Amino acid sequence: MVYLSLTGVLFVLGLHGLFTARNLLRRLLSLNILTTSVFLLFVVMARLAEPLDNVPHAIVLTGIVITVSTTAVALALVVRIAGRMREEDVGAAADTRGDVE
Repeated sequence: MVYLSLTGVLFVLGLHGLFTARNLLRRLLSLNILTTSVFLLFVVMARLAEPLDNVPHAIVLTGIVITVSTTAVALALVVRIAGRMREEDVGAAADTRGDVE
């Protein structure tokens, strides 16, 4: 019962962060928290099954691998987007000061 409650809390926290965060990195972390709650739900439901079922554990393991790789790609995209936005801010600041590059 404790793990089901933890799953619910993590799910709500992930959804809240996903919808309210403005920063892309925070949204990515919120999405990972949401995914973790789903994985925990799968494991808890597999544990409660009579007889013990191994398929949800395999699904969760596969999901973890996919989540890690997807998070790495998304993090690279966030870093690239942040770099481009920083370059645009520097260019806009130089234009307002009258500097010519």
